[in-house]
Amino acid sequence: MSILKVIKERRSVRRYKADPIPDDVLHRVLEAAQFSPSGKNLQPWKFILVQDESLKQRLVEASFRQTFIAEAPVVAVACGYPDRCYSRMGNYMKSWAVDVAIAFEHLILQAQEEGLGTCWIGAFEEKDVKSILDVPEGVRVLALTPMGYPDENPVSRGRKSLEDIVSYNSY
Repeated sequence: MSILKVIKERRSVRRYKADPIPDDVLHRVLEAAQFSPSGKNLQPWKFILVQDESLKQRLVEASFRQTFIAEAPVVAVACGYPDRCYSRMGNYMKSWAVDVAIAFEHLILQAQEEGLGTCWIGAFEEKDVKSILDVPEGVRVLALTPMGYPDENPVSRGRKSLEDIVSYNSY
């Protein structure tokens, strides 16, 4: 499948089959994140794969009771290292959040290619997720995604036109 087709077909999935994800499929999904770019190639990320049912239920509570999260066989949690990243992105910020987001999106797009569904979860209490998963001090949680075979086929929610989001040569 072409990358543009993968991007266009990706949807936020909120219903999952209980079918396990084969190891080779999961490996390719993780490899996509592994090979993503980062500022100065510092790769300031770590991904926690949660498969334990009780931990997934606790993540539901930490994510404002989005119960569908626990339906998926795997929940991927994207973590970043603010102290191990390029510190002068744009000459005003650290790159960790952008770097982790790029890697997480690579993971999500490869999951789509593999026939898996995902849903980027940004609504969560970081301190609770960190406590549940024993994330150390100094490491930040950027996002979570359930990952599994979809049990729904969400429709496109539409996109803004290119004219609305692109300009040439100046703002």
